[in-house]
Order: sequence, then C-alpha cells, then structure tokens
Amino acid sequence: MEAVRINELSMGYRDTLVLDDLELAIPAGSMVGLLGPNGAGKTTLLKILAGLEMAYQGEVKICGSVPGPTSKAKVSYQPDHLPLAKDMRVKETTALYETFFEDFDTKRANFMIRRLGLDRESRIREMSKGMRDKLQIALTLSRRAEVYLLDEPIGGVDPAARSGVIDAILDGFDDGATLIISTHMVADIEPLIDRAVFLGGGKALLNENVETLRAVHGKGLEEIFREVYDA
Repeated sequence: MEAVRINELSMGYRDTLVLDDLELAIPAGSMVGLLGPNGAGKTTLLKILAGLEMAYQGEVKICGSVPGPTSKAKVSYQPDHLPLAKDMRVKETTALYETFFEDFDTKRANFMIRRLGLDRESRIREMSKGMRDKLQIALTLSRRAEVYLLDEPIGGVDPAARSGVIDAILDGFDDGATLIISTHMVADIEPLIDRAVFLGGGKALLNENVETLRAVHGKGLEEIFREVYDA
C-alpha cells in the first residue's frame, strides 16, 4: 500500500519551475527523509501533500485521496514556522489544537511537551527558535494521523539537543503511520529514517531504502548526499 503516489507533478513560481514532471511513490509505514539543498522544492512538495498549495499540474494522491478536505483529516503537517499567536502560552496551544483537530491527543501532547523539556507556562514570544520547533513537533505528532509531514523540524534546534529531539519523535510516533521529514541536515536524521528521497532539478534523483543505498554505495547517507549534490 502506498501513502503517497505522484505522477508528472509540475509546479513553478513566476518563471521558476520548482517541480518538473516529478514521479514519486512512498510506501505506507515508511519513515522518509525528503532531502535536498535549499531551493530543491522540499517545502513546495510538502505544501502540495498537505493540501495547502493547489496550483500544480499532474496527479497527486496522499492516503488514497487528492490533497483536500478528505486527506487533511488524515495528514498532520508541520510548516517551517509556528503559525500561532506569539502571546499564547504552551498550555493554550494544546487546548487550541484539541478544538481544531478531532484526532488530537492531549495526553500525548503533554507527554511530548515534558519529553522535550518545554514549560507549559511559557509564552511563544519568550521561546527561542529551537524551543518553538520543539513545540511544533509536539503538536504535530499529537494528532492520530496516517501521514505526518515535517518541514525542517530541527533547523532551529541546538546541535547538541538534536539527538534528543529525534528520540522524542520516535517515542511519539504512531506505529504504522508514515513520516516524511524534509531537511538538509542528513547526519541528524539518518538514525530516524528508513527511506531517502533526494530532490534536485525538480525531480526525485533517488528514492530508495536507506539500507539499500548504504549497501550499493558502500558509504553513509551523508556521504551519498554530498556526492549527489556536489557532482
């Protein structure tokens, strides 16, 4: 069964083609690293899958549906910024999500917030970028979704704390669900993912099981990443 199926997907902004006849299939239950340098189209692809960007050409299916109201009920999306009022407290964000999403698990959210070392009384405006990223992860993973889309979730997290965040993602992740996490920080997410998709030139340059990639190339994912994009 496939969580994502894409055929001949193209999309651009003004005169720039970001995705160019992209073909992509992602098996359900995968933990996928959507990899590529800045400008590779990672954020655009996630927005399309989340049903937030509709001005594309081609065929896109997520959870068996075209991105829209039906799929949004099954997909939990974390954008690259926290879309909440800066004056809100952490405890108020969980109440808001519980109101908006029927599948939101407040007990899980509170566990994730504690696991990530966040203070429920803190206001968003008082939090660092890394702390806001952690809050987004807690909120996104606390929905009982079939697919989770995380856009650069650890970009603002201190390097020393990233392994703890990865562990928290594993602790909060539903068995059987699909995770797609976009990043250029390959070394940090390599322990988390079992499949890698390399985007470049608007296409999927590689889409393969991580163990297979290591075996074929005889090296780690970060080295493969450098080879693909430095060539």
